[in-house]
Amino acid sequence: MINDANAYMEKVKEAASYLSSKVGAIPKIAIVLGSGLAPLAHMCDKDIEIPYKDIPGFPESTAPGHDGKMIFGKLSGKDVVMMSGRFHYYEGYDLSLCTFYVRVLAYLKVETLYLTNAAGGLGDEMEPSDLMVITDHISLFCESALRGANLPEFGVRFPDQSSVYDKEYIELLSQCADDLEIRLHKGVYAYTRGPQYETPADIRALKILGADAVGMSTVPEAVAASHSGLRIVAVSCISNMAAGISKNPLTHEEVLENAGKASFSSCALVKEFIARC
Repeated sequence: MINDANAYMEKVKEAASYLSSKVGAIPKIAIVLGSGLAPLAHMCDKDIEIPYKDIPGFPESTAPGHDGKMIFGKLSGKDVVMMSGRFHYYEGYDLSLCTFYVRVLAYLKVETLYLTNAAGGLGDEMEPSDLMVITDHISLFCESALRGANLPEFGVRFPDQSSVYDKEYIELLSQCADDLEIRLHKGVYAYTRGPQYETPADIRALKILGADAVGMSTVPEAVAASHSGLRIVAVSCISNMAAGISKNPLTHEEVLENAGKASFSSCALVKEFIARC
């Protein structure tokens, strides 16, 4: 929660100044490398890598599979910045810290944010390692990333959330998937705080509410990015079928394994989208 908007903005400016001093011109496109997308960092023509621990105000990423660094370079011929690792509420961070990087990117005039995650599938036609472009989200029972003092430099106190995920980007991503012959669902992502997986009763309720996938990230960042005026596209890797749907106990090992199986398709889709956006 942001108690002092002025103090928070000073931290944003300090981090932005540090990055500008190291990188110079900041790319207009940012990509968050969720589970399974780590190989994308090796497909990028890198200019510079900056560990999160060196950036003023940045927390450390402690989740398995999250490197914890910003990568600046070229992908599909375009300048991009990649977040290799993100910050989760379940790690113990306040959402103002989880979304701090979003505010810094917005202050640096980044325009497009490509979010990725691993998620549990609820859809009847879904299988592990499928991909889903997020069309909307559910976060009714979770703390808002905008709780506390508003940051008027970025947006209004009560922002509209009718179109958090850019409709033109959703259609472009769908076209990219069709051309690449990648199986891509469209659906609603339900955000839960974790770190425990959802119960079968949770999943039954979320399915009734219209959720197609469920996970523990992305929504706080999307809300902060939307508030900041960024165009957002978000993709879930269906890393497992959710509790009560899957016949097996849920494990993080299964999540990482299936995210790895989807890695080739996930990376190819990002590269094609970046080339066309």
